[in-house]
Amino acid sequence: MIPKRWPLLILVLTVFFLFSLPVFAVAPADSAQKVIVRSVTLKGNYRTRDRIILREMSIHIGDSIRLGDLPGRIAWDQRNINNTTLFVTVDVTTQIMSPGDSTQLAYIDLTVTMKERWYFIAYPVFDLADRNFNEWWYDRGRDFSRVIYGGHLSYRNVTGTNDRLQVVIERGFLQRTILSYSKPYIDKAQRIGLRVDVGYITNKEIPYRTQFDKWVYVKSEDVLRERKYAALTLTHRHGLYHYHTLDSRYTQNTISDTIAKLNPDYFLDGRTKQQFLAMSYSYRYDRRDNVVYPLQGTLFSATVGVSGLLPKDSFHFLDLSASMTRYWALGGRFYLAGGLRARSTWPTRQPYFNLRGLGSSTDMVRGYELYVVDGQRTAIWRNSVRYQLFNVRKQLNWLHVRQFNTVPIAAYLTAFGDAGYVSSTVAEQYQSQLANRLLVGTGMSLDVVSFYNLVMRFSGTINGQGKAGFFFNLAQEL
Repeated sequence: MIPKRWPLLILVLTVFFLFSLPVFAVAPADSAQKVIVRSVTLKGNYRTRDRIILREMSIHIGDSIRLGDLPGRIAWDQRNINNTTLFVTVDVTTQIMSPGDSTQLAYIDLTVTMKERWYFIAYPVFDLADRNFNEWWYDRGRDFSRVIYGGHLSYRNVTGTNDRLQVVIERGFLQRTILSYSKPYIDKAQRIGLRVDVGYITNKEIPYRTQFDKWVYVKSEDVLRERKYAALTLTHRHGLYHYHTLDSRYTQNTISDTIAKLNPDYFLDGRTKQQFLAMSYSYRYDRRDNVVYPLQGTLFSATVGVSGLLPKDSFHFLDLSASMTRYWALGGRFYLAGGLRARSTWPTRQPYFNLRGLGSSTDMVRGYELYVVDGQRTAIWRNSVRYQLFNVRKQLNWLHVRQFNTVPIAAYLTAFGDAGYVSSTVAEQYQSQLANRLLVGTGMSLDVVSFYNLVMRFSGTINGQGKAGFFFNLAQEL
């Protein structure tokens, strides 16, 4: 008799085999002939400044390029411009001008045609307070008292330099007010960027502990938790694909006596206040064809963060994390993606509020969407094989607003297999059934990708405990 878990293990091992294979691309024979870039013409960027677009290009006026290298260079420049998420569509066309004298090099003219997005968006908010739609639907009984309402103002490309002003005012399940402004480049060389954030958040209902890998909530007429923070972030972009970030932030968290009594480890030792200065440095190498839904390329990131830099800080913490994801075109309409992520934190004894394993953020093993696994160290291995059902661009001629009348839409059928592990010293304390054991999940999903960074995912999964589920997510990840 075949063990019940063998089909799952066979799928995971098959994906591992595919992930381990070298991927070969048969390139056309390179032509030794070179062309000189005579001009680069930008069209459609009515608000966005030319230098923001040219910053994303590896091809510049005066460059000498082999004809065999030209298609690949143009394709990546087109992707880089599209990845600014400033445009609905980006198209690049070329025209080669042959010289009259055979001893001279030919010239090439490039034209980049873009359709800008709608940059000023003020819209009402009606959102769910739970970790994801699935938790609200399955575990919280579709309770509409657990909603967040309010308004968001997002003013993108304020000065035409891909900067952004955001104002968030939310009420309902929580009270949240956030103000942030970011500018990707504050220097002439377009390398150094700046972001400023301030926020104030209060809650009258919060999870005060985890039990059996589920959050346990408590509700009150009074404020149970108050959070304040201010952050200053500096960024440095080297070349096209290397990003460095230095973040500094000061945080003040306060809880009521009720929470401290229900879980003395919430801030540790029955404390009701937590304040600290934190700094982190992160590096990211991002060469993906599409940052919203990648099909080809590489993403690597690593972060080191230290909290508790001031003598009077009540929280001291070291956080190390790294991730690596590769995306391949297998030929035809098939694509492969595989990634590893790991995180480790110190000290071992941590406040419950800061304890993060799998499920409390986007890090999760698919098939465990309804669970939160707390721990100090985590590892995830995720793999996907995708088949493109269609990828089209619809033109709505009856809609006379250029930012909305072009709708790109694509759909992918995806088979996936994941594995993860959470190392936890508090598994017994919080009665976890999933910590300190291998977690595996597999399934299939239908991913629908449209404009304005919208990715809808409909998934059917089964996990290592034999539990099946159907889930819906709005996602921008592997």
